[in-house]
Amino acid sequence: MRQRELEIKLQQLKGFQSPKARLEQYATPAKIAAGILYTAHGLGDIQKKRVIDLGCGAGIFSIGACMLGAIDVYGIDIDKDAIAIARENANNAKCHINYDCMAVEETTGEWDTCIMNPPFGSQTKHADLPFLDKALEVSEVIYSLHNSDTLPFLRKRIEEAGHILDLKKNYKFEIRHTFQFHRKEKMNIDVTLLRIGVK
Repeated sequence: MRQRELEIKLQQLKGFQSPKARLEQYATPAKIAAGILYTAHGLGDIQKKRVIDLGCGAGIFSIGACMLGAIDVYGIDIDKDAIAIARENANNAKCHINYDCMAVEETTGEWDTCIMNPPFGSQTKHADLPFLDKALEVSEVIYSLHNSDTLPFLRKRIEEAGHILDLKKNYKFEIRHTFQFHRKEKMNIDVTLLRIGVK
């Protein structure tokens, strides 16, 4: 499957019906998700791999990983409404994916690859850290999207955990007017994809 074809398929997935500000539920744009998934696929981290998506939301990364040949895909999210949408999306895409509603801290298991877009921390400072810490615990390779301004802090945390940051890719993440505190119709924030591996 070509990247553009994947992007088109991901665009067809349902998004959050009633996004929750406290959970920073912003849908990952299909173009960015397809780019991240295709990068992971090109580096051999999806096909025939076991993939987990922490904070899966409506399921864009988990479903994309399934489409690209992952043999076992698992998504978790603390929001039961998001899990319901993810299951519906997976069913419509004819993807067999296990989804569970739970806090990220409760996640267990061993996975080849984690692909995720954790909260950026705009509502709760360092809201992304529980996701990163759990990914470092359960996955050999991690693809994670973060606010670009936090990279120095994250790099130190990653290295202290005995892992290496071996790829960075920058994106403009468009956030449309979603919540009452948003003052603009849309805005772009600088985010960076991190690929994290074991030393």
